[in-house]
Amino acid sequence: MAAPGQPQKATYDAIVIGAGIQGSFTAYHLAQRRRDTLLLEQFILPHSRGSSHGQSRIIRSVYPEEYYSRMMPDSFRLWQQLEAEVGIRLYRQTGLVVLGPAGNEELEACRRSLGDSQVLDPTALARHFPGYRLQAGQVAVLDSTGGVLFADRALRAVQEVFRRRGGTVRDGEKVLRIEPGAMVTVTTTGGVYQAPRLIITAGAWTGPLVEPLGLRLPLQPLRIDVCYWREKEPKSTNTGSVSPCFLTVGLSQAPHGIYGLPALEYPGMVKNTPDKDFILDRHPKFSNIIIGAGFSGHGFKLAPVVGKLLCELSLGEEPSHNMAPFAITRFRDVLQSVL
Repeated sequence: MAAPGQPQKATYDAIVIGAGIQGSFTAYHLAQRRRDTLLLEQFILPHSRGSSHGQSRIIRSVYPEEYYSRMMPDSFRLWQQLEAEVGIRLYRQTGLVVLGPAGNEELEACRRSLGDSQVLDPTALARHFPGYRLQAGQVAVLDSTGGVLFADRALRAVQEVFRRRGGTVRDGEKVLRIEPGAMVTVTTTGGVYQAPRLIITAGAWTGPLVEPLGLRLPLQPLRIDVCYWREKEPKSTNTGSVSPCFLTVGLSQAPHGIYGLPALEYPGMVKNTPDKDFILDRHPKFSNIIIGAGFSGHGFKLAPVVGKLLCELSLGEEPSHNMAPFAITRFRDVLQSVL
């Protein structure tokens, strides 16, 4: 937050709304390209009102969707770059096990993204990870690159590098109005700012922000419960090493996938929660307004690449990955009349 009495600049090369992990990485990439960038956040940082807080997130190479799995090497590289820049460990490799019924379409797609050598039968799974058991008719796929990102630490790190590069963060400023134009005008509770490009990464608040711009996106904010289970016998799930992350697909007992992380946050416990596609695109009418939304619980690991893509879109550059799966035009009747 700007210090009291500090002169408030009004014009920037780019404005990013939302200082979660996606917006922070977008601002990070813009600053890396020497664009004078303002990162706006409605709450005082740090806060727990969005989806970027907490101690840990899963990172993995395996994905049933090929377009995500192709993005992951770039994401790993950028996470490593950030670690080197701040000199802090942001990722711990634990491996990830994907469990599901043999022949399940989603599981088969995961297997293909890694290769047949990563399939574990019950004996191999028990040997690698004694705490895990396959039921009859189930198989496991091992993603050895999988692990845990230290989320709060990572968010602080990317914002720190952004500031080092001359970026401006103004928190505690809620956006009241966005006025499109060659220079987009953003009015907040703390001031009025202008830039030739605006990137909106406001999480659950994205829908209300873009609706006055004539865009009704099918975004549904959801509250996800995070659960912890205490080990009955400490360290019973491993043999002296950290147990892997896990992900289930196609289980008849669960209406959706379940994933869990090892006991790194709170010793003796593991965390579970549920998991869909991003929106990364220009506004259909105002091409200098870029929108990143709908990260559906699996966007954190891809944030370095998402930020890079949003930066590229805002600068008119050729995106470094296939953007077709993330286009706004895949939804019908989203463009409304602008007030």
